[in-house]
Amino acid sequence: MVGYDPRPQDQGQGLSSSKAAVAGSAAGLFTRVFINPLDVLKIRFQLQIERFSLLEPRAKYLGIAQATNRIFREEGLRAFWKGHVPAQLLSISYGAVQFASFEFLTKFAHNAMLYDARNPIVHFVCGGLAASTATVTVQPMDTLRTRFVAQGEPKVYRNLWHAVITMFRREGPLSFYRGLTPSIIAVFPYAGLQFASYNIFHRISKWASISSGNVHNLVCGSCAGIISKTLTYPLDLLKKRMQVDGFQKARISFGQVQTYKGFLDCVFQVARGEGLRGFYKGLSPSMLKAAFSTGLIFFWYELFCNILNDHKQRANSGHQQQQSKDLNRKQ
Repeated sequence: MVGYDPRPQDQGQGLSSSKAAVAGSAAGLFTRVFINPLDVLKIRFQLQIERFSLLEPRAKYLGIAQATNRIFREEGLRAFWKGHVPAQLLSISYGAVQFASFEFLTKFAHNAMLYDARNPIVHFVCGGLAASTATVTVQPMDTLRTRFVAQGEPKVYRNLWHAVITMFRREGPLSFYRGLTPSIIAVFPYAGLQFASYNIFHRISKWASISSGNVHNLVCGSCAGIISKTLTYPLDLLKKRMQVDGFQKARISFGQVQTYKGFLDCVFQVARGEGLRGFYKGLSPSMLKAAFSTGLIFFWYELFCNILNDHKQRANSGHQQQQSKDLNRKQ
């Protein structure tokens, strides 16, 4: 199970921070390949300023099927993997920092602070802190990924390096950290709920005598992702809006262009111009993405942790056998 567990039979016990980072990186890499198209859809809906109305459909993207078809017709199949390079860097780095921090924090909470590391509340706090640490680390890559997804045709940024140079020269180094405030505000409860919910679903399934395994981890992770995303979604939308602030050339493809003076101004403008529903634009693809991404991230992480632990056990077993042989020879 994810997180430190002091029980000897626990498969995760003894997993070092470096191995947790390796497992987290691999989990992020494999998950990103599958969920990038959903991420593109989610971000396009989030950046759309126009009100959505069935009676007056002025918005460019009206639903998942319509948006998918329109992006495909206007930009081609490759559009669903726009920003994939910075997104992969983001996923790999985020997974490494988040899971390494989470394993360390749960172990620290148990050994130094004498809390039960298997308690869902401990998982909530440690998960939030681990995700906040990861968010600060990878925020520049997240901003670049959002910019790439936001740009239509013709492209503003030719490649990753061109985007970095252009943003640095035109908007300054702080432009890479736009949206950091709502990111931190959003990611703590979001990740905390992910880890805590995953823990709870595992406990419920164990109580109900439901067999564990990789598919079981996938289902528990998907349920945790849906719950955490639904409860924290408005903050994710605000983060995306602020990340493209100052990127008017690409925003033209969405219709209206909006600029924000800060986090509170962004909240006010969305509420005044788009209403309460404006905070939930893109919720459907976002929930699909959360279900797939959270389920897959826990699935891959647990799988790679098992592989690393099996390798460690075989190595230890081989070392013990060699020591036994050497001892017998001496005797």
